[in-house]
Amino acid sequence: MTRCPTCGATYADDARFCTKDGTRLVPAPPRASDEERTGEFVANAGTAEAKAAATAATEMVGQTLEGRYRILQKLGEGGVSFVYLAEDLAGGNARFAIKVLSPALSKDENAMARLRREADLGGRLEHPNICHIIRLGETRERLVYIVMPYIEGEILSDRTHHAGGHLPPDEVARWVKDIAEGLQRAHDLQIVHRDLKPENVMIASAGGKPQRAVVMDFGLAKERRASPELAKLTATGIVLGTPEFMSPEQLRGKPLDGRTDVYSLALMTYEMLTGKLPFSGRTQQEMMINRLRSDPMPIRAMRPDLGFSEGVEYVLNKGMARDPKDRYQTAPEFAAAVGAAVRGENVGSGMLGRLFGR
Repeated sequence: MTRCPTCGATYADDARFCTKDGTRLVPAPPRASDEERTGEFVANAGTAEAKAAATAATEMVGQTLEGRYRILQKLGEGGVSFVYLAEDLAGGNARFAIKVLSPALSKDENAMARLRREADLGGRLEHPNICHIIRLGETRERLVYIVMPYIEGEILSDRTHHAGGHLPPDEVARWVKDIAEGLQRAHDLQIVHRDLKPENVMIASAGGKPQRAVVMDFGLAKERRASPELAKLTATGIVLGTPEFMSPEQLRGKPLDGRTDVYSLALMTYEMLTGKLPFSGRTQQEMMINRLRSDPMPIRAMRPDLGFSEGVEYVLNKGMARDPKDRYQTAPEFAAAVGAAVRGENVGSGMLGRLFGR
């Protein structure tokens, strides 16, 4: 379970924000045990053969994949994957993260097509601000796994939580710039993340190097579609996960391009700065419907105590425009505007037009 630190309301484990006040939720004890999470992974496998394979995936420490990747320890687990730390027997002291996918996800044709495409573009997608897929493989039990660089650090959502719910504006501008540079590399290759959120960003901090934000799970970003005006979403018993950072066009099931990630990044920026989301509602469905029909709560009205400038409010509102053509058209353009606004510079349309040659 998760709980709201502001009002104390509790939610299911997949919820991330309080529907009453928009506060980011925190874990509520007791947490699910390792046995319970393993059971969820196996239960999602489907057939008896798939369940046997999924069971094998839960204990891979000590195995060597492809005669090269020796698995050292389990890093994490969930309903759709187990993640392991591996060392490279080929030399160089390199370490990798091995993500073993559930049989159910491995049979998702759309997800696997995206993974294969990202793996094919792995060399070109390699970037300091992207955790890219190095290769796809398959175990003897026919479980698909992903080899990625091992990124040591802290998940962005945890960083925000440990900072008291929101981050200083100059730090936010720094992470937004990093995220935007990673997104642009992917967008240049016609790859859209589709599931950008604080849980999919790592603040890397290893080897004495400066910290940097790294975008994770491009290929695993699953495109969740809804019928026009959320007809399915509002039907009794229908839930589409926890899409707090989805763009309006994604909620409507429209074609997506890089501007949907710009919208998600703007929502993330708002949340990093305030600890809250700009859309309210009594239920998760109502919050998403408000995102389709209403304007976001201006950041200065949401947190007047933090003294945000008119420029910061302007940039966020433009980044969260319902119509993609009214937003910043690229992630770096949005990041540059955030940085300028945080520094107190003029961020009106005239300045941005000169800055980006429009």
